[in-house]
Amino acid sequence: MDQPTSAPLTVERTAPLAPPLPFTPGKDRPPQAPPPRRRRTWIWILLLVLLGAGVYYWSKRPRQTPGAASGRTGGQRGPGGNGTAPVDAAKAFKGNIGVYVTGLGAVTPIYTVTIHTRVDGQLMQILYKEGDMVHQGDKLAEIDPRPYEAMLTQYEGQLIRDQALLDNARIDQARYETLIKQNAIPEQQLATQITLVKQDEGTVKNDQGLIDSVKVNLVYCNITAPITGRIGLRLVDPGNIVQTTDSTGLLVIAQIQPISVIFTIAEDQLPAVFAKQNAGQTLPVDAFDREMKKLLASGTLTTIDNEIDQTTGTVKLRATFDNSHNELFPNQFVNARLLQQEKRGVVLAPSAAVQRNSQSTYVYVVKPNSTVTVRQVKVGTSDDNNTEITSGIDEGDVVVLTGVDKLQEGSKVAVHMEGAPNSGKRTAGKQSQ
Repeated sequence: MDQPTSAPLTVERTAPLAPPLPFTPGKDRPPQAPPPRRRRTWIWILLLVLLGAGVYYWSKRPRQTPGAASGRTGGQRGPGGNGTAPVDAAKAFKGNIGVYVTGLGAVTPIYTVTIHTRVDGQLMQILYKEGDMVHQGDKLAEIDPRPYEAMLTQYEGQLIRDQALLDNARIDQARYETLIKQNAIPEQQLATQITLVKQDEGTVKNDQGLIDSVKVNLVYCNITAPITGRIGLRLVDPGNIVQTTDSTGLLVIAQIQPISVIFTIAEDQLPAVFAKQNAGQTLPVDAFDREMKKLLASGTLTTIDNEIDQTTGTVKLRATFDNSHNELFPNQFVNARLLQQEKRGVVLAPSAAVQRNSQSTYVYVVKPNSTVTVRQVKVGTSDDNNTEITSGIDEGDVVVLTGVDKLQEGSKVAVHMEGAPNSGKRTAGKQSQ
């Protein structure tokens, strides 16, 4: 069998390849796309920026506290167990509470005296220190007495002379009375002598008055305290010539023990206070500081002014304080609180337990099963610590003081009982101290 013969291979020659032309960007071909690796890098950078912005926003976002969240759900998880809210509570109790009338006032000395000189002369010495407490009759200053001593000597000599003339005129009168009985002299001579005696008597009496006046001036040269009180700043220094016409005076003395407070109350509060005073009752008055927090002193109502100020609709009252420890200072601003009435044996609850809204006044009462219920109450007199409850709760009921913003009807609570308020003290100011 014959095998086919293969055709001879022929090699076709082609033209040689031309050299590559030079490349010009933007003309010969479009620019190439960035490599895929660089594109992925920019994507990662963008994701990291977005992630950082999200973390920053989340960190600055206001977070909701567990207490706020539980406020909407009606309870808070606390140490008391699931849904139990811790609260402070206290028992309602029976006690006494005062009905007060409060007014703005100022401390006013009962007596204030400006000491003036009663004679003219040089101020020789000062016998007190500024701010000293002096008693009535204490010597305070001395005015030069020498001019008045010389005047006293002059008047005493004049009196001796005029007294001698009077004695001689009386002797002549006695002689004339004897002679007139013998018809030895005319009656006119005796009448003239009697008149002369009376003139001399008047002259002697006038001399005695001048002497007494000078003696009084000598007494006035020693200036004494007319009242007991505190001396203010010195107004005149030693060595100055003082006169009775000076308007400033030498010094001022203010009585501070006892001292008074003059305060005002509204005219519609006056009838009840006036009735109590007319009935002979002693009405206590307490003086508090400007912020009505610190009790300064306690006194009693002394008097009520005789008219109402029509421009303000108020009336002035004066209360007197012992001020034995200088608690009150003249012209000091105070809040005066007058005890008009004291209610005894009423149901009281801490003022912090009383809640109010636009519709009612209520308290949260803790039931024996440690849940709370809302009670509508009516309140009466209040002070800084306690409030009178006229209806709604009874003595011994446990009322919530703190944590009421987390409660609603039926909320479970873990109660921490506070000490029962002290009802044995008369004023809230004293209770708070």
